Amino acid sequence: MSDCVIRPARPGDQPGAYYVCLKTGDHGKDGESFYREDPDALGRIFVGPYLAFEPELSLILEDEEGICGYAFGAFDSRKFYAQYEAEWRPDLCGQFPEPKGDPKQWTRVQLVYSWYHHPDYFCPEPYAKYPSHLHIDLLERARGRGYGRHMMEQVIDKLRQRGSPGAHLGVSVLNVPAFGFYQRLGFRELVRQDDVIYMSKSL
Repeated sequence: MSDCVIRPARPGDQPGAYYVCLKTGDHGKDGESFYREDPDALGRIFVGPYLAFEPELSLILEDEEGICGYAFGAFDSRKFYAQYEAEWRPDLCGQFPEPKGDPKQWTRVQLVYSWYHHPDYFCPEPYAKYPSHLHIDLLERARGRGYGRHMMEQVIDKLRQRGSPGAHLGVSVLNVPAFGFYQRLGFRELVRQDDVIYMSKSL
């Protein structure tokens, strides 16, 4: 098992980071089988905008096989979502029509396309205390070796240096390992909405 390197994101990282998003796209587990018709569907929401709008808060984990993880941050979540709405989402909606018919019959890809047209910009309160947010995914081969903690700590340090008072993140109720990981980093449950647990940490 080769060592990994944590480095700043750079142009050209998008395909590898999208692949990580795909391979963790089933509540932290491998989602490839669900997205064969469009492997980049999830990455267009959960990776691309961070690389485009928050490059200074985007870290990449890489080993000899390639990109195996990432950690992203947004300093001001509402500003980030406003930029996403104005500059990112119109192209998504133009390229990928909103699915029709019974949502219960949709594929996972069609469900994600519906998210393009009806995005979730939820930010937990008190927003003034936790305006930043974080997002991290690691491939299986990179887990359990301390890299996730180091990446999160580095992004948190960057947020702290820029003056953020706190950060939040969302985790699926089905992703029990991730919930425990965030607890060990000092995040505490703030609120639950649908099947997402929002956690927060003062910086």
